[in-house]
Amino acid sequence: MELFELTKALINIESVTGHERACAEYLGTYLAGRNFEVVLQPVSRDRSNVFAKIGKPDVVLSTHIDTVPPFIPAREDAELIYGRGACDAKGIIAAQVVAAERLLSENVTDIGLLFLVGEETTSDGAREANLHPPGSRYMINGEPTENKLVLGSKGNLRLEIRAHGKMAHSAYPQLGESAIEKLVDVLVDLRKVPMPRDPLLGAATLNVGVISGGRAPNVVPDHASAQIVIRTVDSSDELRRHITETVGGRCECEFIRDTPPLHMEKLDGYETDVVAFTTDLPSLSRWGRPVLLGPGSISVAHTERECVAKADLVKAVELYCRLVRELKQR
Repeated sequence: MELFELTKALINIESVTGHERACAEYLGTYLAGRNFEVVLQPVSRDRSNVFAKIGKPDVVLSTHIDTVPPFIPAREDAELIYGRGACDAKGIIAAQVVAAERLLSENVTDIGLLFLVGEETTSDGAREANLHPPGSRYMINGEPTENKLVLGSKGNLRLEIRAHGKMAHSAYPQLGESAIEKLVDVLVDLRKVPMPRDPLLGAATLNVGVISGGRAPNVVPDHASAQIVIRTVDSSDELRRHITETVGGRCECEFIRDTPPLHMEKLDGYETDVVAFTTDLPSLSRWGRPVLLGPGSISVAHTERECVAKADLVKAVELYCRLVRELKQR
């Protein structure tokens, strides 16, 4: 029951990226009450990671506190828990906490818990944590992988394209310069840029996620912008060069995030998978060798129907305990 109640309690604390303070404080108090040594690690104003440990951790369980908008409160039925963060990643937090408590009850010590802010945007929490490694040998990260051990995850190259023009009355377009037309031309060309492939991760993919601009239907637009995410499969150097050349001097191009893809080792006896999403792991290189596994499906994360199966949460606790025991013996 603690597992399900903790999941629902965490879901019901709104923690959209940038507003993680209340959830971090709740976790800090909760873990301190269970005899963990807890540090709230400042990341930016009113935002902190939570690092809890028993002894000197050689294995750390980790995931993120923040969620995408909008906030959706918890509800449940006999099989599922619903709400924002149910699988990404409040249910994972609960499973890792319960796993850590179970391990401690079995006299398995020297373990840590790291819960991070900012994973859904720029991984600023992970980058700050990487400045303060505890000397751990392994980092077990949690994301919704259907409780499968992940062998590889794609990277994340995020950029913004900004176009500038000149306003005019739409009846006399020759007196203006359309920023939207410039932007559209660039986006069409960017979608033709060849995407690299990797034998394990497959092809890189490009998504134009946000387009904005203009002032009114009868005004030639003087500004327009687009936000793009490319799920990368190798070094982004060549791709960034192609993008810069394609945009040329027609628009401004700013690279906002560049998280590399990751290949991870296989462990015997686990179901395995490869995922197209990006995690905090590339930004946590000083916390030990990476392992990725968690309950829930990415297919419902970031949607209005986000949920996690109670049976999968229970299984995740068992898998996290098993992973910690095995990694400690290496």
